[in-house]
Amino acid sequence: MRRILGGFILMFGLTALLGQPALAEKRVALVIGISKYQSVPRLVNPARDADAMRALFRQAGFDVIESGRDLGISDLRRSIRQFSDISRDADISVVYYAGHGIEVDGTNYLVPADAKLVSDFDVEDETLSLDRVLRALDGAKRLKLVILDACRDNPFAKTMKRSVSTRSIGRGLAKIEPSMSDTLVAFAAKAGAVANDGDGENSPFASALVKYIAEPGLDLRLAFGRVRDDVLKSTAYRQEPFVYGSLGGETVSLVPQKSKPVDPEAAARTDYELAAQIGTRQAWDSFLAAHGSGLYADLARAQTSKLIAAEQMRARADEARRDAEAQAARKAEDFRNQLEEQTARQTSDAKQKISEQARKELDEARRQVAEHAKKQLEEAKRQVEIARQDAEAARRQVEEAKRQAVADAQKLVEQAKREAALERDKIAALSPPANAPGTAVVPTAPPMDQADIARLLQAHLKRVGCDPGNVDGSWNDASKGALEQFNKNAQAKLNVQVASLDALDQVRSKTERVCPLACKKGQRADGDRCIQIGCDSGSFLNSSGACEKKPEAAARPQSATRREPAAREPAARRPASGGGGGKCFTFSGKTYCE
Repeated sequence: MRRILGGFILMFGLTALLGQPALAEKRVALVIGISKYQSVPRLVNPARDADAMRALFRQAGFDVIESGRDLGISDLRRSIRQFSDISRDADISVVYYAGHGIEVDGTNYLVPADAKLVSDFDVEDETLSLDRVLRALDGAKRLKLVILDACRDNPFAKTMKRSVSTRSIGRGLAKIEPSMSDTLVAFAAKAGAVANDGDGENSPFASALVKYIAEPGLDLRLAFGRVRDDVLKSTAYRQEPFVYGSLGGETVSLVPQKSKPVDPEAAARTDYELAAQIGTRQAWDSFLAAHGSGLYADLARAQTSKLIAAEQMRARADEARRDAEAQAARKAEDFRNQLEEQTARQTSDAKQKISEQARKELDEARRQVAEHAKKQLEEAKRQVEIARQDAEAARRQVEEAKRQAVADAQKLVEQAKREAALERDKIAALSPPANAPGTAVVPTAPPMDQADIARLLQAHLKRVGCDPGNVDGSWNDASKGALEQFNKNAQAKLNVQVASLDALDQVRSKTERVCPLACKKGQRADGDRCIQIGCDSGSFLNSSGACEKKPEAAARPQSATRREPAAREPAARRPASGGGGGKCFTFSGKTYCE
């Protein structure tokens, strides 16, 4: 089947959940990567990780992307302060940091490029606390997200002097419990563990982030779950990312779910399916009256052309059958006339013959004429039977054409449904699992309109011979009367007051005529049609619509000059053959004389 999908209307700026109202969200991100440390060995991957994340946020359509590379403490603080102003009216605000991070006395700090950290007393002056970063995101409305790819081993731990002996300096970063709502903090490794910088182009954590967190419509909790699984697998289960904080019950994603494409011919497809189930010219004409252009209109015209061709073929076959019947009737009439004339002539001649041989030959001639007439009549009957068979074959071709047209339409509808199902499956594959928290429920198709049920039931009643009048979806008295006729002839007990699906199913299940064909006076049923009744010669169509034999004309009084045939004389008084003065005549090659 042919399918031409209409143009898709792509709508951007929708929320992540299907069914939520479309909102123009403001999404901002700050990306920081520090590789060139001045007092400790250089890190290879943070700069490249920051570039990858910056490109990811641009592709995801974030409105503002602030970035910094190899920032000192002053520039780092200024960037956080400026980003705080940008985040104040944002819906989603994200900070990504790749570099060194340390934990001192349970507090996490981001280490800039110019940090020296000679002693633990310098931490508050030369680094930036994670708490300050979180406070910069406080103005975001829906999501505050901090991603720290900073759980590397602390390079300052061995050289840093302790100003207070009880102060602890741990490996990795410390566990954090954000006090703000709708806040997530993602570590490359769980608290107290060290992350791997990686041997590839990017760190294992950054590589997994690029794969999953910007998938359209994917909830961040699921996205970070996939990131965790990916990192565990790539590091042989030595590094496990961890996420702290909590979100509400709604789906929260960095990239909204793309809207479902709009099918501009959805209404036409629905009406086409209804017309295809009926499969009559009236159904296709009703469809074309409502949908005059487009793919489905072209398909409907093709189906109409098939039905017209089939009807024309049937009309030609009916005409040929009627011509054959008329010709056979004329031949039979001619044969009867010839037989009567021949019989009359032979009877007149036989009256003049007096010999036994003449009577025998007369009987033989009459028998031959009768046999010849019988053969001619049988031949005429055979011609009539051939014409009837041709008409029946044409009728079967018409029915087959109708069935083929309906089958073709049904195939087109089924392929449309399969393609629609494939499209839904593609969309469903991009959506979260059905049992995931916050998964949107796709609304089901609305039920069939009552007017559509009435219109379809009216069309099927007309198909089985129970005429409901107009097929317009209005369940009036004519429609109720048609359904009542169906109940009477199909032994059904359907409620005639309403057009129900039960009634539609029962009527649609009938493949042949149910209500008998009612013809006018002077007509008779011929298949699904009424034709004029024709009477044989010598008969006429009476007022009751039946053939009646014409009355015989009254016998005329005999004239005085009419001569009756002379009575036969006894054998003893007949003159001998060959006597003089007798009248002679020839019959069948022999001569007879009176």
